[in-house]
Amino acid sequence: MATKSIASATVRAVKRRVLPSRAALVLTPTAVSKIKELMTKKEAEGFIGLKVGVRQRGCNGLSYTLDYAKGKDKLDEEVKQDGVTIIIDKKAQLTLLGTEMDFVENKLSAEFVFNNPNIKGTCGCGESFSI
Repeated sequence: MATKSIASATVRAVKRRVLPSRAALVLTPTAVSKIKELMTKKEAEGFIGLKVGVRQRGCNGLSYTLDYAKGKDKLDEEVKQDGVTIIIDKKAQLTLLGTEMDFVENKLSAEFVFNNPNIKGTCGCGESFSI
């Protein structure tokens, strides 16, 4: 069952490999903290973590989606780190390999940021990307 997206996400292309090539996704301590905060409100409703997906959108073609997850589908990948669970949709797995997920907060915005070495281009606002 699809749920409304819970947060915006910005994408950044990075020149260096953030993680070893075997790692699908690693969370920064600030991302872990924010996910724990979000999940304390949702665990009573049966949600187990956040699900990262990808959809066609924006000027560069793709953007990430974040939703609450009640379970893991057969081909989805599960990442557990520091007490939080991230489910990676099967369609997003190749676009996330070696990516770091961070949470950045400033005076104008608060959002999850994907520092992704696989990205070839991003749009000006950072919402969409191409591989």
